[in-house]
Amino acid sequence: MTDDIPIDRSARKTGHGLIQDYLKTLGKGPGVYRMLDAQARVLYVGKARNLHARVSNYARPSGHSGRIARMIRETASMMFLTTRTETEALLLEQNLIKQLKPRYNVLLRDDKSFPNILVTGAHPYPQIKKHRGAKKEKGAYYGPFASAGAVNRTLNQLQKVFLLRNCSNSMFDSRTRPCLLYQIKRCSAPCVGKISEADYAVSVRDAERFLQGKSTDVQAKLAQEMQVASDLMEFERAAALRDRIRAMTAVQTVQGINPRSVREADVVALHMEGVHACVQVFFIRANQNWGNKDFYPRVGPDVEEAEVLEAFLGQFYDQKDPPGLLLLSHAVENPDLMQDALSKKLGRKVEIAVPQRGEKAELIEGAVRNARESLGRKLSETASQARLLDGLAEAFDLDAPPGRIEVYDNSHIQGTNAVGAMIVAGPEGFMKNQYRKYNIKGEELTPGDDFGMMKEVLNRRFTRLQKEDPDRDKGVWPDLLLIDGGAGQVSAVAEIMAEHGVEDIPMVGVAKGVDRDAGKEEFHRVGTRPFALRHNDPVLYFIQRLRDEAHRFAIGTHRAKRAKAVSATPLDDVPGVGATRKRALLAHFGSAKAVGRANLADLKAVDGVSEALAERIYAFFNERG
Repeated sequence: MTDDIPIDRSARKTGHGLIQDYLKTLGKGPGVYRMLDAQARVLYVGKARNLHARVSNYARPSGHSGRIARMIRETASMMFLTTRTETEALLLEQNLIKQLKPRYNVLLRDDKSFPNILVTGAHPYPQIKKHRGAKKEKGAYYGPFASAGAVNRTLNQLQKVFLLRNCSNSMFDSRTRPCLLYQIKRCSAPCVGKISEADYAVSVRDAERFLQGKSTDVQAKLAQEMQVASDLMEFERAAALRDRIRAMTAVQTVQGINPRSVREADVVALHMEGVHACVQVFFIRANQNWGNKDFYPRVGPDVEEAEVLEAFLGQFYDQKDPPGLLLLSHAVENPDLMQDALSKKLGRKVEIAVPQRGEKAELIEGAVRNARESLGRKLSETASQARLLDGLAEAFDLDAPPGRIEVYDNSHIQGTNAVGAMIVAGPEGFMKNQYRKYNIKGEELTPGDDFGMMKEVLNRRFTRLQKEDPDRDKGVWPDLLLIDGGAGQVSAVAEIMAEHGVEDIPMVGVAKGVDRDAGKEEFHRVGTRPFALRHNDPVLYFIQRLRDEAHRFAIGTHRAKRAKAVSATPLDDVPGVGATRKRALLAHFGSAKAVGRANLADLKAVDGVSEALAERIYAFFNERG
């Protein structure tokens, strides 16, 4: 890969004339190009097997769709990056699209990681648990599942079937008697020797065989054991085995469609209506349906299904491993190229298919139906949201319906563990990836000073906005601020806004009103008398939902901070003592106080604590004393 070809800042031309000038020095190898506007904002990122040939298409003065013609007219400069192969160009293109979010590209807007089930390794009694993120921990991973709820339901039933532990290693090591899960028949209590290591290993193998799709074999084995127990008149054990078989059946029922001929695949279906699109992804693993997830990529007019699906696949699998088979509802523009790129990422062959008949086609048909219905619901919700935003603009005398609403709230208990919270909503509902939390840092604040806390939060918010987006062209500045509070909170926020020179963003305080009853809210604005909306006004219900969401987020953030503070110990302040060594020290000595009283030789005896770290811990506590 070579460096960027620099932008010609002196060029005065724009549009196809400018692009023609670039062709004079542009090579014919593969690479990625970027089209930028007069403010150097990226309009579009594209890839090419032959950069010269691809870019020459934009140099033509006619023959373009409306979307491409507008993009060409706005182009004031271009950047180029050459690559060794077209596959490398494809991967780079999708990575740049995710980073830069160009206006004219198809963009996947929701790209979270998906949870897996992890059966841990490196322990005589493996743990079964939910895992999200990088697969750094040793063990066997099964997934992905479409949602945390799908994993939790499966884990809940698997606990009933295989009685595997879900407690952490430190809790396992500290148990002296069985926990509640043993009493309700969700765990075999290996922590206190209620099951042998060999028998527990058998349960682990059965659980993994089930997660690998060999559920029929496992059920047959359990049924045989149940019959033997019944013949021996061990009716309590037979009943327990019967309950485990029922639980296993419940897992399969929840999973729904279980294709016989498809062992491992992602089923990806697209439905488009105008400039709106929904992509539905079903995860098939071990011949079982492990859930589905819908996505709504940003598309423009004149975009074909092949372009949307190719962009989706590139961005979706940028940080995820693909399965060995992708079943698509539509062909992509460059199937061989995409297949090669995904195969290199996975380290083995990935097949891309558009099935026309048989069970695979039935899977696609079901996914397309789900995509169509999901998009219908989404468009209906968006239309309803648009009406509410119109009503909000009318109620608060705004110039236009707000595209971005920021709602602020604080949470604390008598000033302790104080946090501020910001939630964001817009035309498509809550924008949860834009939520922010603020740990209140002001040392001069009086505990419980809500006005001071709100001023600190808004001061930090506007300081960041002015630093990161001074020109207000990135879409992260709010069109409306809603503050949980009355006249005092509004005055505090207005003071901060004035300090930052922000005078054009409307701000409204939402106070509980008479008797603090929902439905009697009063709205406060600077320089005007408080007012209320009709009790049954849909806009009032909308504002209540916004305020309640901010309150929920603030309370959750506060509780998390409080829980962390409760578990804090002096060991947290010792340099070099992280979570793993902290657990080892507490398990060895029983408490942080005992660690502080330990001598140097005892500290060195703890697993994972080096001589240098032992001396640092000893010095830390003895210097404090």
